[in-house]
Amino acid sequence: MSKRAKNSEDGSVVEDSSPAPDRPVCMENLTETDAFIKSSLGLDPAEEYKMGNLRRGVALIFNQERFFWRLGLNDRHGTNADRYNLERRLKDLKFDVKVFDNYKQAEVLEKIYEASEEDHSDADCFLLIFLSHGENEEVYTYDGKISIRDITSMFKGDKCKSLVGKPKIFILQACRGDKHDDPVTVCDAVDNEVKTNEVVVDASAVHTLPAGADFIMCYSVAEGYYSHRETVNGSWYIQDLCNLLEQYGESLEFTELLTLVNRKVSMRSVGNSSDKNAIGKKQVPCFASMLTKKLYFRPKK
Repeated sequence: MSKRAKNSEDGSVVEDSSPAPDRPVCMENLTETDAFIKSSLGLDPAEEYKMGNLRRGVALIFNQERFFWRLGLNDRHGTNADRYNLERRLKDLKFDVKVFDNYKQAEVLEKIYEASEEDHSDADCFLLIFLSHGENEEVYTYDGKISIRDITSMFKGDKCKSLVGKPKIFILQACRGDKHDDPVTVCDAVDNEVKTNEVVVDASAVHTLPAGADFIMCYSVAEGYYSHRETVNGSWYIQDLCNLLEQYGESLEFTELLTLVNRKVSMRSVGNSSDKNAIGKKQVPCFASMLTKKLYFRPKK
């Protein structure tokens, strides 16, 4: 039987137990609400992340051009163009950019851990970029692999409290499979003196997502497909991302900018390649957003 206690104002509080004997059991399939939500608690669709902190934030770039020979991975010609373009664009947006070239597994983990232990209280957000080969749910360092989940988990709310409620952006330039539009033989850059701007691919698959609010994962290609890189100009994805950051980085909402990147990359096709089967093949990037507000990189005052 339900118990009734007098409320401190003008109502009463009822504790649930067995149904009262004098009330019929409702057999209709009705929809009920568990709580009353005041209209003042409604969501503002235009709400933005607060980006008025003293600093924009740290941007880590891990740039892997060469690999230990036992891994059997090709050098990634053109990746230094990506690194240079990213560093320039991110500095324009007032990020504190730190670049790490060809770091070993232990060194990469140390730098990421150090970043997760920093105090980001006066920063707007955090950004990490990995330019490398990938496989399954991992990316390659110079001498080994690192799980993407292990990287992102260091920045969740229970590990990095000064980034709670702030955007955490991860950009991954790596393959996510072994297909173009149709299966093709991998086209490799085979020597260190590459002078023509040939299209090659970043090996293997990356398919993973973090759990947690305020993360956004930006992938150079949809799952299951090759990511293309020009041996002189750099990867399609980073080229177009940097170009659009230059044009709209301070004015366009970030996920809208990423959608433009998707469109621009999707308009490309493989031209010059030593693998004739790759000619004409395409690529489209993707992103997975766990952001809870709009993200703008407004100009710093």
